[in-house]
Amino acid sequence: MKILLLGKNGQVGWELQRALAPLGDLVALDRHSANGLSGDLSDPEALRASIRQIKPDVIVNAAAYTAVDKAESETELADRVNGLASQVMAEEALALDAWLIHYSTDYVFNGEGQTPWLETAAVSPVNHYGASKLAGEQAIIASSCKYLIFRTSWVYGARGNNFAKTMLRLAKDRETLSVIADQIGAPTGADLIADVTALAIQRVQRQPELAGLYHLAAAGEVSWHGYATHVIDFAKDNGEELAVTAINPIDTSAYPTPARRPLNSRLNTQKLRDNFSLHLPDWQSGVTRMLREVLNK
Repeated sequence: MKILLLGKNGQVGWELQRALAPLGDLVALDRHSANGLSGDLSDPEALRASIRQIKPDVIVNAAAYTAVDKAESETELADRVNGLASQVMAEEALALDAWLIHYSTDYVFNGEGQTPWLETAAVSPVNHYGASKLAGEQAIIASSCKYLIFRTSWVYGARGNNFAKTMLRLAKDRETLSVIADQIGAPTGADLIADVTALAIQRVQRQPELAGLYHLAAAGEVSWHGYATHVIDFAKDNGEELAVTAINPIDTSAYPTPARRPLNSRLNTQKLRDNFSLHLPDWQSGVTRMLREVLNK
């Protein structure tokens, strides 16, 4: 099996390099051309040419435009990377009879209510990033290619920047932190996403009827404030010297951003767990493991 991985150096892509390597011949690309191949989603025709040259059995797209606030002004770029490039990948997957594995986001929903979102819930993005990701989903589904789309949320990895590292950095210098408490979701590790992806690819080879759209997130739920508290408490309990003495909860309205954020990022993962016989660990276990790696504890 030949697998083409796009976005190899992102948080999820980095973990996918590890998780996909045992499954077959892995060709991993980022946005920089190498050996005449391009994984640059902002150049869909170069991407198309690369897919035709590689002729993969599976395309795993871990690349995306993810600058949520900048997407409000860079609409054309966000649409090209998240929407048009997804359409190109889907067209080429169909032509090759290949599988397309793609990642999307809870930002396709309006973020209202407190109920975890089902795959079948009505979509209504509140920002342009969410709209561009929804366009990508819709292009893939309309193409009739064989696909798995995983919507996820609050993704982090030990490699690169993440919310926990930001909190730890600020906590070393500040006595007080103010963190949003009315947005609720589940921090989901890039390693978990990669491992579920590898398992799902193996399963759909034998059971193609499992194709479709799934929600993938760690179990449980927490606010950003609760997440920050967990991170700081763990660091203190493990000997980190931090200046912070108070973490104050604030509402989203107290921290305006160019792009609106959904308040309800909860995802119902029952379909994924049932169809693939999976257990998804609670968010605390993944975050704690990441913190042990970051802090060398």
